[in-house]
Amino acid sequence: MSRTQITVFVLVAIVALVLGLTVNKVLNSKGQGDPTLLLDAGIVLLPQSRTLPELSLTDQDGRQVQVNELKDKWSLLFFGYTFCPDICPATLAQLRQLQGQLPQETRDNLRVILVSVDPNRDTPAQLKKYLDYFDAGFIGLTSDEKTLGALANAVSIPYIPADTSKENYTVDHSGNLVLIGPDGTQRGFIRAPINNDKLAAQLPGLVAPQN
Repeated sequence: MSRTQITVFVLVAIVALVLGLTVNKVLNSKGQGDPTLLLDAGIVLLPQSRTLPELSLTDQDGRQVQVNELKDKWSLLFFGYTFCPDICPATLAQLRQLQGQLPQETRDNLRVILVSVDPNRDTPAQLKKYLDYFDAGFIGLTSDEKTLGALANAVSIPYIPADTSKENYTVDHSGNLVLIGPDGTQRGFIRAPINNDKLAAQLPGLVAPQN
């Protein structure tokens, strides 16, 4: 190997080292933690944050909420519905339990939002009644089918609109959670089924307030 080749090799190695340290510093500065442990906890971060569409939904108190303005703290969006017989109450109960496993600072910096996939039955009043049962400060959002479908597509959470002509119909939907950062962009997902113990270990570092 010539001296020129050796010099080029050394320079490439130095550049690679600097880039590696820079990437590591950026990840650590964002509080993302160990990618392996995050994945083991079911937390999948997007390589690039995703901007949310400008859509207006109604919360359980009848107030308008712009989904692209969910800022200042982290948000977990769960797409479900109040008449769900199994996955929804079980998931919300787990999330309530998870809150008790998290440090106060983490709880204060994280909101849980149920986005209805059943606008036919999930009025604001119905959402409020349902979420009050969990007594966990959860937020509920609903809107028309078109708006809800647009939001679900934007964050890659599939569901199949129900045939509302059938009595006691159910809605097929994903159990994954959408992770929204304090800047109002989608940062990733939490895969179902959720594991509270692993999430309790990883979420404090991930959603820690950044100075």
